Amino acid sequence: MDATGGQERRFAGAFRLLQEAIGQKAFPGAALAVTVGGKLLAWRGFGRFTYAADSPAVRPETVWDLASLTKAIATTSMAMLLFERGKLALDARVVELLPEFADGDRSPETGQRGWREEVTVRMLLTHSSGLPAHRKLYLAAAGREAMLAAARGVRLEARPGTRSEYSDIGFIVLGELLEKIAGERMDLFCGREVFIPLKLNIKYRVQQEHWANVPPTVNDLEYRGKVVQGEVNDENASAMGGVAGHAGLFGDAGSVARFAACLLRGGRPLFRAETVELFTAPQGGPSGARRALGWDTPTAPSQSGTRFSTRSFGHLGYTGTSLWCDAERGLGVTLLTNRTWPDGRNQAIKQVRPRLHDAIVGAVENA
Repeated sequence: MDATGGQERRFAGAFRLLQEAIGQKAFPGAALAVTVGGKLLAWRGFGRFTYAADSPAVRPETVWDLASLTKAIATTSMAMLLFERGKLALDARVVELLPEFADGDRSPETGQRGWREEVTVRMLLTHSSGLPAHRKLYLAAAGREAMLAAARGVRLEARPGTRSEYSDIGFIVLGELLEKIAGERMDLFCGREVFIPLKLNIKYRVQQEHWANVPPTVNDLEYRGKVVQGEVNDENASAMGGVAGHAGLFGDAGSVARFAACLLRGGRPLFRAETVELFTAPQGGPSGARRALGWDTPTAPSQSGTRFSTRSFGHLGYTGTSLWCDAERGLGVTLLTNRTWPDGRNQAIKQVRPRLHDAIVGAVENA
């Protein structure tokens, strides 16, 4: 239900924060969507596609590179549905479902023999598999199959279950594992099972004729030698053809907000309530990690600010995207930006996001 009629007054403080951040060049443009109890209370665009005065203005329906929100919206949703259908066991060993994973570096001197057999689906979802955060696989591999093989072969840096490290590599492997179980590529599965049922304007890959309507994320002088606009920012996902478990989704803030509202109303009509509760609850883990299954939870200092409840979950994306949900309040906050423009070095969004979330909670509670 659209209830954005009073958004300028109700969220004046939050809107002002975003306008000030644009003025201070934390990012050139942004889109914000806020839902409470399934009602869309705010949906607004701010700024422009780039810092140029003649750049297109951001509209509420502007489509963005969602970056690692892909992990939560696509890959985790696919895992939830396969779990509900009895096709995926969280504590199943990866080598049982994806035998090729055992063919990585297993030499005794590197400690790999035996470690790979210990990795479970739950460990991939909670980033505790021992796989590293990132590898520039695209420098040595090209094409989806070669990239998947390269990801499967990445050396574990710690024994599974002993270290928490956010890992793109783990989600590339997870994406392939889920595709093997489902018998189809994840863009096809998620389109049919998640995006279309919820009427979301979210998809892997944007048709070339629409690229100009997507804010650019980077002037890539090192790998692609061009401005990246309408194509996925992440180089590994790009080398995979734009469809990957860790990145690749594009969508608008209103659609991401509707996805959040689905989870906040117990998953209807996609998931069972107990599945949503299971996947969004902290799992515990090494070094006191509080990661959920495919989601993060607030741990101070958090990008969700200081006021989200302990029953909250969310995710960030490298390009400057975020989704945070507070199950206690029924609150979902989507912020999409291209803070990586023009070169990815700007980190000012880290100061903006916590203040924005605090302002939104204040506005909701004082309404």
